[in-house]
Amino acid sequence: MSSFVHDFPFDPSCGRTLDDLTALPAPLAPDGFADFWRARYEAAREVATEPEIGPLEDERDGVRIHRVTFASVGGVRLGGWLALPSDGAARHGFVIGHGYGGRQEPGPDVPLPLPAAAAILPCVRGMGARGPVPGIPDVADAHVLHGIESRESYVIGDCVADLWCAASALRELVPELAEAGPLGYLGESFGGGLGALALPWDDRFGAAQLTVPTFGNHPLRLTLPCTGSGESVRGYHREHPEVTEVLRYFDAATAAGFLELPTLVAAALFDPAVPPPGQFAVHNALAGERELLVLSAGHFEHAGTAAETAGLVAARQRFFGEWLGH
Repeated sequence: MSSFVHDFPFDPSCGRTLDDLTALPAPLAPDGFADFWRARYEAAREVATEPEIGPLEDERDGVRIHRVTFASVGGVRLGGWLALPSDGAARHGFVIGHGYGGRQEPGPDVPLPLPAAAAILPCVRGMGARGPVPGIPDVADAHVLHGIESRESYVIGDCVADLWCAASALRELVPELAEAGPLGYLGESFGGGLGALALPWDDRFGAAQLTVPTFGNHPLRLTLPCTGSGESVRGYHREHPEVTEVLRYFDAATAAGFLELPTLVAAALFDPAVPPPGQFAVHNALAGERELLVLSAGHFEHAGTAAETAGLVAARQRFFGEWLGH
């Protein structure tokens, strides 16, 4: 089924056609799934995030970009970037998640999807230039296993909470957003999976866009080789099959079944890092208005990459304009 010449020792299309992929279901939610996540959300909302804006670092594409720091669950203080409109008050707000390579700078997440928008671009705990935390690995293959022995200790749950706390920090730093309507969320790969886990429980958001989201359909992912963090989880699972029960609570496709926000998913037919079946399972399970943008490839440079990226940017602008523009 592969549509690209490659030297991977496996098929990054996983032998699935588009029809196969759009028919994939999500795993059933384990007992207490929603209660588990609602309790974590409530705990995150109790955090006094005490955000602080640093000096101006850049100004481009209609925004001024500052360093920002904020507190999250467990007494951790994290950093990132805050983008504010160059002129006038913010009329829209976004939380923007990052991939499992971390975030070293705002990069292609600016310009923002809508004009007159503010955004927080956090580094979740352990990841990126402004997310280091003692004791948490900063490399994806090790980070994804940190605390995986139980659902209470698994780092992914705290990374989801970091996004909730980032949203709290954004609304505190840009108070006009409280009257501007709901926030938007953007996340790619790791950030897409975290978004699917975070958004069903948070009524501050009004729309989301998830690009090649990870963590979808863990039972199937465990059978699919890849080059991403999923391969590390597969290796751990071989030695500790009981981890399957923990992963059930961190399945982005299962969570998508509770996600009623309008959501645009960009999912790839060929992806060596995040197996396509997991990506499509997230889209297929969405409980609300949903839109699918099919990419020919993810995590893989090819002749059409620039055109597909431009198409995704245009689709994102249109989508958020439709659901959040006013």
